[in-house]
Amino acid sequence: MKWDRLFEASSRYSMLIDHYIMDFMSITPDRLSGASLHLIKAGGKRLRPLITLLTARMLGGLEAEARAIPLAASIETAHTFSLIHDDIMDRDEVRRGVPTTHVVYGDDWAILAGDTLHAAAFKMIADSREWGMSHEQAYRAFKVLSEAAIQISRGQAYDMLFEETWDVDVADYLNMVRLKTGALIEAAARIGAVAAGAGSEIEKMMGEVGMNAGIAFQIRDDILGVIGDPKVTGKPVYNDLRRGKKTLLVIYAVKKAGRREIVDLIGPKASEDDLKRAASIIVDSGALDYAESRARFYVERARDILSRVPAVDAESKELLNLLLDYIVEREK
Repeated sequence: MKWDRLFEASSRYSMLIDHYIMDFMSITPDRLSGASLHLIKAGGKRLRPLITLLTARMLGGLEAEARAIPLAASIETAHTFSLIHDDIMDRDEVRRGVPTTHVVYGDDWAILAGDTLHAAAFKMIADSREWGMSHEQAYRAFKVLSEAAIQISRGQAYDMLFEETWDVDVADYLNMVRLKTGALIEAAARIGAVAAGAGSEIEKMMGEVGMNAGIAFQIRDDILGVIGDPKVTGKPVYNDLRRGKKTLLVIYAVKKAGRREIVDLIGPKASEDDLKRAASIIVDSGALDYAESRARFYVERARDILSRVPAVDAESKELLNLLLDYIVEREK
């Protein structure tokens, strides 16, 4: 199978990361620990920590990979925090095939769990000194994640504002995606480079790889939100349409089919038939083909930059290239 090597590496890294996070978050009271670990235990792709560890190993070998474990865990912990809070704001009820944290534990406990995970992510970076990171490296990683956390919040703010208007174009969408999704994947790659002791130029290049991969990842998510199988994605289909999200597909369909054709078919008041009709208009407009081509564009841009990064470990570089393919071909 095409993805066997990638999934094998992902499984190995996931065990390391999950063990680290579970141990770190074994706190009291039990309900706080349970709420904090709810989505971690539900699974997930672990894409972001995978990028951190592969980058560290590619640039610095096995020693850098080992140093990067708490950093990769911090990236996944920060990501989980953002998911918990996003689900509350979007009132999503299913994530990774299980009820969302606020559905199981209530809004108050979910907010508290997210806050705890957010703080834990930075404590993990501070603790990376015990794993061989220098003071300068830990400081740099801390700064990278801090910057990403601010960008993620800005991206979520734009995403929410866009639900209130139809005056959103492709440039607006791409700016929002760079912030909301791209920033953390950029940080994942940069932090891996930091763990390897790479210079600022290589760190910057790997950040660009991560940013472009992140944009492609979000576009693929938009596509799966229209044509994905809920049994595979772990999320209900048409969720984005139901919330009135201005995805790349919706923006393109409005431009091609006209706002009048779609404006009354999406949003919280739309029926299931309305949403199906909206999805049909989106497909007929050519939006899927357009979105797929844009996702490919960003993946190939990431691949081009990656090709110019020198590698100590060639296999890790091959796996990063395979991961880029997976981002635009995945079904979940």
